[in-house]
Amino acid sequence: MKRSFILIILISIVFSGCKKDETPSLSGTVTIDNILSGNDQTGYYAFGFLFSQAKKVSTIDVPGPDITVDVNTFSPPNRLYFQADNFNPSFYKVGDYPDAQSASDAFDNLETVGSYVWTEMAEPVIANQVWVYRTGTPCYAKMKIISIVNDSINNRAHGECTFEWVYQPDGSTTFPVK
Repeated sequence: MKRSFILIILISIVFSGCKKDETPSLSGTVTIDNILSGNDQTGYYAFGFLFSQAKKVSTIDVPGPDITVDVNTFSPPNRLYFQADNFNPSFYKVGDYPDAQSASDAFDNLETVGSYVWTEMAEPVIANQVWVYRTGTPCYAKMKIISIVNDSINNRAHGECTFEWVYQPDGSTTFPVK
C-alpha cells in the first residue's frame, strides 16, 4: 500500500510539472499563401495569420486571420498584396529598402507606431519592405518582408509571402523588445 501511494505521488508530480506554456509568442517568422483548400460542400478557404494567437488560421475559423495574402491580377497585374478583414484601413508602409540588412535595421529600429495615414491594403508587397498592421482592437504588428513568390499554379495566380513579425498585444504604440 505504501508503494502504491508513493508511486501515485511521483506520477502526480511528473504530470503537474509538464504544463505547457499557453502564452502565444509576440514575434516570429511565418509564411502564408493564397492556396485554396476545401470543396463545394465545405466551402473554400485559405490560411492567413492571426497575430494574437501567433499562428496560421483559415479564413473560415473564428476568429479568422488578421491578414491574408493574394495576387492582384488586374490593374496593375500580378502584384502581391495583404488584406485585412477588420473593415478599417489597417496598413502603413514604413519603407522599401535596397537589401535585407537595411530592411532588418529599419525593422529593428521601429520601436513605436507613429501618426500614420493607414491604407485599406498593403500593395505591392515585395521583399525588403517594412509594414505596420493595425488590428480592429487596435493593437499593432510590424512586419519585415523576407521573400515573396508570385507565380501561377494550375492556371491560378499563386502568391506566397514570408515575413518576420513582432506583435504588440496591449493596445499601446510601443513594440515589445524581441
